[in-house]
Amino acid sequence: MKIVSIITRADSIGGATVHVRDLARGFEESGHGVVVLIGGQGEVLDEFARCGVKYRSMDWLGRSIHPLKDVMAVVELMRALVELKPDLVCTHTAKAGLLGRVASALLGIPVLYTPHGWSIGDRISQKNSGIFRILERGAAPLAASIINVSQAERELARRYRIAPDHKLEVIYNGVPDVDHALRAQPELAPPHILMVARFEPPKDHETLLAAVALLRDLPWTLELLGNGPRLGQTRSLADSLGLADRIEFTERASVPDRLARSQVFVLSTRSEGFPLSVLEAMRAGIPVVGSDAGGMKEAVIDGETGFVVEAENPHALATRLKLLILDSTLRVTFGSAGRRRYEEHFTFEQMLEQTLRLYHSVLSVRRQNTIFAREAAHGRK
Repeated sequence: MKIVSIITRADSIGGATVHVRDLARGFEESGHGVVVLIGGQGEVLDEFARCGVKYRSMDWLGRSIHPLKDVMAVVELMRALVELKPDLVCTHTAKAGLLGRVASALLGIPVLYTPHGWSIGDRISQKNSGIFRILERGAAPLAASIINVSQAERELARRYRIAPDHKLEVIYNGVPDVDHALRAQPELAPPHILMVARFEPPKDHETLLAAVALLRDLPWTLELLGNGPRLGQTRSLADSLGLADRIEFTERASVPDRLARSQVFVLSTRSEGFPLSVLEAMRAGIPVVGSDAGGMKEAVIDGETGFVVEAENPHALATRLKLLILDSTLRVTFGSAGRRRYEEHFTFEQMLEQTLRLYHSVLSVRRQNTIFAREAAHGRK
């Protein structure tokens, strides 16, 4: 099977690009040919090259809406698809999902779409959300199937009547396992708390800083791993709260290495699809405290593998963090349960198998429809 994946944002490594990278490697190892069409230039291309992922940079495929550039992007994508001749196209995130579906449909190539967090709810402004609802409904018929990364995402699509139920699949994200040496030791004290996220909306570092400010008398350290446009603002907030000596800002580092030296993972956010960082923390065997957004409750079992707290509520977040900071036994219990849950539900192998099964199903239906069309045409002669 020849597969083309389409995604925007070569400038920033995020959950969607990691997902595409890992799937591309998994497809290749399973004997399928894969090329990723990605918008622009940036660190993602270096990461793809390092991992042996074949890619092409698209000049016109950008994240923001621009009618003329978007038309040029569709033309550019069509040219690449004509040359590559894929059996199947898989589009990822809203903008690439829209333009990629249009380009594929115009060429008659079966196409799938994974939103990685719908832009139809509370992720963006009410005005833009309404625009995207219209666009998503209009583009939905072009896709053979739409892959939601959580049940919460599927229910969101159903609520806004984006597509008929039979088109809305759910395949949970999965992450490759790591060496046993990269398992964490949640019993160590004082606990090191880690959050891995870009410094931009919808991530909510402000609520986390307000929460740990309420716990300044307890023994802990906090590391914020990531970069982004609001990094400087977050540093200033930490200084103003008198937390500069308790917080480590790390712009680039190995996530598995940082997880291995941590005892608690936190993801403070206003909106999510199904965050890979939470799965990586569970893989490492540390408890997770996450905001109740998107599919968080489908990953983290509240009171069993960690805690799920109300978003943008620093007092609720502080209360749950305090329990984990003071109780090493609870950290070990939650961490072990999280590791088991990862092994049972969120391994990369499970995600790859389910994804390939869906791809083969789409192509099988495509072949059957082609045969029926030919037989019908022959019967008319």
